[in-house]
Amino acid sequence: MALEVTQILLNAQSPDGTVRKIAEDNLKQYQEQNLSAFLVSLSHELANDDKPPESRRLAGLILKNSLDAKESSRKHELVTRWVALDSTVKAQIKPALSQTLSSMVADARHTAAQVIAKIAAIELPQGDWPELVGSLLANMGGPQVEQPSHLKQATLEALGYVCEEVSAEILAQEQVNSILTAVVQGMNSSETSNDVRLAATHALYNALDFAQTNFENDMERDYIMRMVCEATLSPDVRVRQAAFECLVSIGSTYYDKLAPYIQDIFAITSKAVKEDEEPVALQAIEFWSSICDEEIEIQEDYNVDFSGDSEVPYFQFIKQALPALVPMLLETLTKQEEDQDLDEGAWNLSMAGGTCLGLVARAVGDDIVPLVMPFVEQNVSNPLDWRCREAATYAFGSILEGPSLDKLTPLVNLALNFMLSAMKDVNNHVKDTTAWTLGRIFEFLHGPSLEPPVITPTNLPLIIAVLLESINDTPNVAEKVCGAIYFLAQGYEDGGQSSTPLSPYFPKILEALLAATAREDSVDSRLRTCAYETLNEVVRISTDDTAPIVVQLVPVIMEKLNQTLEMAVLSSDDREKQIELQALLCGVLQVIIQKLGASELTKYGVVQFADQMMGLFLRVFACRSATVHEEAMLAIGALAYATGAEFGKYMSEFYRYLEMGLQNFEEYQVCAVTVGVVGDICRALDEKVLPYCDGIMTQLLKDLSSNQLHRSVKPPIFSCFGDIALAIGEHFEKYLIYAMPMLQGAAELSAQPTAGDDEMTDYSNQLRSGILEAYSGIFQGFKSNKADLMAPYAAHILQFIENVYQDKDRDDVVTKAAIGVMGDLADTLGANAAALFQCTVFYKDFLDECISSDDQQLKETAEWAQGTITRILSG
Repeated sequence: MALEVTQILLNAQSPDGTVRKIAEDNLKQYQEQNLSAFLVSLSHELANDDKPPESRRLAGLILKNSLDAKESSRKHELVTRWVALDSTVKAQIKPALSQTLSSMVADARHTAAQVIAKIAAIELPQGDWPELVGSLLANMGGPQVEQPSHLKQATLEALGYVCEEVSAEILAQEQVNSILTAVVQGMNSSETSNDVRLAATHALYNALDFAQTNFENDMERDYIMRMVCEATLSPDVRVRQAAFECLVSIGSTYYDKLAPYIQDIFAITSKAVKEDEEPVALQAIEFWSSICDEEIEIQEDYNVDFSGDSEVPYFQFIKQALPALVPMLLETLTKQEEDQDLDEGAWNLSMAGGTCLGLVARAVGDDIVPLVMPFVEQNVSNPLDWRCREAATYAFGSILEGPSLDKLTPLVNLALNFMLSAMKDVNNHVKDTTAWTLGRIFEFLHGPSLEPPVITPTNLPLIIAVLLESINDTPNVAEKVCGAIYFLAQGYEDGGQSSTPLSPYFPKILEALLAATAREDSVDSRLRTCAYETLNEVVRISTDDTAPIVVQLVPVIMEKLNQTLEMAVLSSDDREKQIELQALLCGVLQVIIQKLGASELTKYGVVQFADQMMGLFLRVFACRSATVHEEAMLAIGALAYATGAEFGKYMSEFYRYLEMGLQNFEEYQVCAVTVGVVGDICRALDEKVLPYCDGIMTQLLKDLSSNQLHRSVKPPIFSCFGDIALAIGEHFEKYLIYAMPMLQGAAELSAQPTAGDDEMTDYSNQLRSGILEAYSGIFQGFKSNKADLMAPYAAHILQFIENVYQDKDRDDVVTKAAIGVMGDLADTLGANAAALFQCTVFYKDFLDECISSDDQQLKETAEWAQGTITRILSG
């Protein structure tokens, strides 16, 4: 029986907080007491044209949210709840939704279309609601039946949402054909309603994944492409934009079918970029960006010479279009907006054109240089128009990734001094883009292996002087300068020297970056974040000769962190700023600890401040923020590694926060980081971690059993079992009865086929890696004493390794870990494993494959495992 909910729904939107709270509580109570009646009432409210638009809108929203959720466990719960509803209840709700599609109220139609799609996502995969597609198509009318425009518009919207929600394989090809026919007819220029054409074009966008068979048919494909191209010429800007969005998707999904249409598409996109309104022009540029993405991916995936006949569809559309495409893109660069917000990275025609130009450079390499450099040379010094100077600089910066070093180095050598002097340009936009371009030069043309170097002892002093002066410029310019310093520092990594050319400037660089973090105008931009990120990079690549300066940085950062704990927090805005700053400062301390802790010569810099740092981190945990907890945990993990056994004195106070982190299912990144820190602590304390292991293992086992915890946390938990076993050795025996069934269950799960799903393949590899690391740690922990405890599990483990070997989707990490565990099993069990290996065939082929590998570490591991197995077999 339906409930009267109109007034409650209206009250739930009342500006009066008390009235609103009572209404929300009533809605929750109705839902809990009688879900069926509640959902029926909502659907009737949505369908009733006599009800107020406000109550109908909220009824539809609640109905939609009762069917779907972003969080996977909640979504599963809602789906299960809907499936369990009595069929008579669903038989009342679904007709009410279908009826709403004919409502004169646009909001109601729109919401009903969404809810229909949510139900379809649940029912169609299970074979339910088979009449849905047919009933929707009937709304479109036919030769003898002309349906109202608003009904056709809502129906097309519903069909589009259904295609968005449902997997392509769920619908029969006959249904797909019917949907595409209705959609393409709705797009036809003979359709008088622009709202119908727009809904049809959006629906086609969502249905493109279903059209694989249709795109294989020349006649059907031609018709679809003709409708899309016609729609790009619609008098309605919304339809034109939606049509270009379809072209973008077609470019990505059906690249191999584009050749017959590419010349017409270039003409259409070129006209749109030059003449149409910005939203349309942006999508026209996006089409060529998507083609670049496809061709770059083909080059990277196949890495072969495409000059001859190739089975790989690679048409070099960008190379063919280059003479006309590049001038079109260069023209867009001069369409900057005077008042665009540089800090927010405004997306406009100029930004889109520059981004596309950068992708073109990556797609065609050296060929782009002679087409862009005349534009740069002609405009970069234009004294009258800042737009020309900025566009030329942007063009130059955009092509620095893609062409060869041989082609770029002479140009950069000529341009560098000019770019440095342009940092004093009178226009803020020019300085912003110049600083960005300098960052690109340092990113792509600077490093220890690059000969001849672009940055030399001769020009480095000027570079540093300009950057340290320009970091005091406006926040947007200073932010880009921080980026340039970041890549300048990164280019001196891996030099293997005790000093770098940057060392003499190290104190001034740190001083300038710290000053940038303290600027009042840095808070409302990305400057503060960028300055701290750059500070981290400068510290990370620092060398032994600057270690004393890094040590001096520790109390400075600690004092800043202490100040955040004393901050007056009077508003949510203050709280956000406090959280952000604490996270950044914990991140800096983590980098410093890792840097100083990596060498015995500099470890004293961590040890002398360890008590104070730990005290600050524990105080930070009092701030209930996932971001800060994550950064503080990472810093504590680094501190545990650096201080070793001395970290034990902090455990009694820190343990409760460790346990809280392991229990944090909702903010699963915190849980994942905490699991990693358990591993750090085990490596630091060894057997001294034993008093805390009961609590840790109990919580880890609970985490593995939970359906609420994000699955990405589970592989690291298995790996953590190995860390604990390695630390406490024979004492892990008491946990074996709980840990091994979990590991065996996960091993069986990882053996399930992933059916070409890249995400599932990645997860399967992560899971296997975690399981193998657990086995390795347990074997090594039991090796000296209690080795026989693992004998009952040896056959299962060897079977798991065979499954890994048979799977061609295994990654290198899993391969290496599997070979290592095979060696650990033989080494730990000795003669007890001999019989197993005697009746196993696969291991010889697996070892031979790895011994012939180019990966030296894998080769050595395999040779060790082979020697160990040979030793036990020979008795």
